[in-house]
Amino acid sequence: MREAAFVKQNKDKWLKFERVVQNNISISPSQLSSLYVELSEDLNYAQTFYPQSETLAYLNELSAGIHQRIYKTKKESRNKIYQFYAKEFPLFFYQHRPTLLLAFLIFLGFSIVGAFSAASDDGFVRLILGDAYVNMTMENIQKGDPMAVYKQANQTDMFLGITINNIKVSLLAFVAGLLAGLGTIFILMKNAVMLGSFQYFFHEQDLLWESSRTIWIHGTIEISVIIVAGCAGLVMGKSLLFPKTYTRLQSFIQGVKSGLKIVISTIPFFIIAGFLEGFVTRLTNMPDWLAILIICTSLALILYYYVILPQLIYKKHGKQLH
Repeated sequence: MREAAFVKQNKDKWLKFERVVQNNISISPSQLSSLYVELSEDLNYAQTFYPQSETLAYLNELSAGIHQRIYKTKKESRNKIYQFYAKEFPLFFYQHRPTLLLAFLIFLGFSIVGAFSAASDDGFVRLILGDAYVNMTMENIQKGDPMAVYKQANQTDMFLGITINNIKVSLLAFVAGLLAGLGTIFILMKNAVMLGSFQYFFHEQDLLWESSRTIWIHGTIEISVIIVAGCAGLVMGKSLLFPKTYTRLQSFIQGVKSGLKIVISTIPFFIIAGFLEGFVTRLTNMPDWLAILIICTSLALILYYYVILPQLIYKKHGKQLH
């Protein structure tokens, strides 16, 4: 490749790197490292084909600037976990909000299908939830404690078991994206139909409010984060179907990395949901205002972290990179 063509091909990228160095723009350590890797590749190419050129001198200077930023950032970023959850992930997730909306709409649609099917077919609830669960719940209703199922296990055992199970569901929803996203859609459908039929079952027993105020104490975060995990699977599936300017393998690798980041982001929320289900949901006699407060706070937390915060951080930092 002629030097002029090489410069023309990479000029915009180098100018972006230059703005990061000269304007001291704040970006995550991983982004900074990625910039350095890209620039090193260009520098090696220039050293091979354009020795003693102005292009090589320019890239050397630019590379040195980014190298200094990397080591400065390493000293400043002692708490990598905090940096990931508070800054790096929200900025990264900004681009995936449309996929999150798609996952939510899929889940909402199949929840409606589940409720409608339960209303249309008397045997549908037993088919989805199982005879054992329905019979046990009917017995609890007759005893005057319809939510007794949440009081049966030891709090700590319930917390650990539910948290681990929910993380497994999250990972499954992500890995199922390997089937071009269809596997993830199936996982979302399965959970959504179960939720819709479950809620209709309690509506049929005239217990919709009592069941909702109890179940959604933990379910608000639990269901929301299953949808986020579904988003991770769809991101990976989309990378297989629509590689854009990358090779299909390159696109897939990027999709796996992106999906994993999204799944990792859900772990603290599943721990919170497990704690609520293990220790709080069983308190079925709590006043309505307290249950509503917990549900609304949980919903606000999810919306803030996955919808509002990415937009705020993108406005503050992301636009400076474009």
